[in-house]
Amino acid sequence: MLRAGAHAQCTRSRDRTPRRRDARGGETLSPDGAGTGRRLQASCPSMDEVQARELLGFLHLDTRPDLKGQATGYILGLTGNVEGRTLLAGRPDFLEALLLLTGDRSLAVVKDSYHSLINLSVAVATHEVLAKELPVLLHRLLDPGYAFADQVCTLLSNLSREEGTCRQVFQAVQEEGLGLAWVVEAFCTEGYNKKAALHYLGPLLSNLTQLPETREFLLDRSRCVVQRLLPYTQYEASAIRRGGVIGTLRNCCFEYKYHEWLLGAEVDLLPFLLLPLAGPEEFPEAEMERLPVDLQYLPQDKQREKDPDIRKMLLEAVMLLTATKAGRQLVKEKGTYLVVRELHQWETEPDVQAACEKLIQVLIGDEPEPGMENLLEVKIPEDVEERLQHLDREEERQQGQQETQSKGPGAQMGSSGLSR
Repeated sequence: MLRAGAHAQCTRSRDRTPRRRDARGGETLSPDGAGTGRRLQASCPSMDEVQARELLGFLHLDTRPDLKGQATGYILGLTGNVEGRTLLAGRPDFLEALLLLTGDRSLAVVKDSYHSLINLSVAVATHEVLAKELPVLLHRLLDPGYAFADQVCTLLSNLSREEGTCRQVFQAVQEEGLGLAWVVEAFCTEGYNKKAALHYLGPLLSNLTQLPETREFLLDRSRCVVQRLLPYTQYEASAIRRGGVIGTLRNCCFEYKYHEWLLGAEVDLLPFLLLPLAGPEEFPEAEMERLPVDLQYLPQDKQREKDPDIRKMLLEAVMLLTATKAGRQLVKEKGTYLVVRELHQWETEPDVQAACEKLIQVLIGDEPEPGMENLLEVKIPEDVEERLQHLDREEERQQGQQETQSKGPGAQMGSSGLSR
């Protein structure tokens, strides 16, 4: 059952996080280019104020290119582990210097600077400084000829994960005269930027739908925006773009006043959510006719969505559409139970299995009592809510134990740095 007080959250599946970069060791540089002989190991960073000022001295546009390249390369190495990111996240002067160098003449320096900022932007402590450059970043993002638009897009995706900075991104989009319409246009236009794929516009949109203003824009019936996003639920070229769109649609489903419209003929959202979950199973004729036309008589080589995080988001979106009585009726009439039942038998990921089971309970269970038909508005007593949260934590703990056991005795914990 959906809990009272549930709200749209930004997408945090593993494909949204920048890859961890290998740490590099390096020699500190002096203004004349000679090494000082001291080694600052990026794998175990420590930097006193003298060393910090020395390194900052090379992070200027007019610094000799080779020295500047070594300095930005070293900083990129530092950002490849937790200790290095913690060290730099508390230094606004380094963040400002890296932002400045994204306008450097050297493409290598610009690239390293962006990648360092992407890694550092995982830390909330960096957001206040980085948010000051939102107008510049947004104009670069939507410049069809900007070569580093992908890096800007990834950086903005990280910044928009937290609600506070997300609102700043939204306001900057509006104030710069760009508007969400421009962001959607760039996302939906194939080849908008010949030098950048802009796949991370998907997670950026998903994060922005934390905000009710974004959801209202996307669901405005006069704009026909949400319909433009639907084909990307099957976008095979990028799981990042595909997952971002599905996260966006899931968050929009929190707006239950639009459910009947979303499930109706004008949008017909349900088949776009169910098709990625469907396999090649054959059903008896009577059951087949209950399914939407797009899900009938699928080919024998039909594959389900490969990413378990995306499968879970799809199930969560369908679950949200069952929050109202009218929504539940429409979802049930379309044979949703048949698709979810087969998915549950096929599924191997514990958390996705759990999502299947919760949805099945709603699909085959009795209707709620009068006055409780809208599951998103049901007020749960505090003691019951605490017990439910405890059960959720216990369920997550058990799932974690199952995953650890399934990896076998030789399994080891992954790196503590940024991971894919």
